[in-house]
Amino acid sequence: MIEAMVVLAVLGILAAIGIPNYSRYVMRESLIEAGNSLAEYRVRMERFYQDNRSYQSAGGGCGQAVPSVLDDFTVACAISAGGQAFTATATGAGTTHGFVYTIDHANGRATTAIPAHWGALPADAGTRWVTR
Repeated sequence: MIEAMVVLAVLGILAAIGIPNYSRYVMRESLIEAGNSLAEYRVRMERFYQDNRSYQSAGGGCGQAVPSVLDDFTVACAISAGGQAFTATATGAGTTHGFVYTIDHANGRATTAIPAHWGALPADAGTRWVTR
């Protein structure tokens, strides 16, 4: 009986350490997926610009459809400067709620928000995507 209690205690300690670490690992994977999707979207927008000399479609929106297959992020695109600039924004949902990443026509990457429990935005968040 005592041996079973010791085994359960050890398993409990391992679970207390392992589950939070695994959760952070899964969240970081979602953050990287969002960054990769934004970078790939920018490439598609650049191709559209090369063909049309504008990031804006005939209907007034972005020339390419935003990625819609992300599980934990929603992506939006905004056109500015008369179709000569765009900004794509990935906003976290679910486990990534609170994260907001952007990329623009000049490949300017920024983290504009992180969850409160991550603390304050780092000083260089305006030039990179914060994933840790």
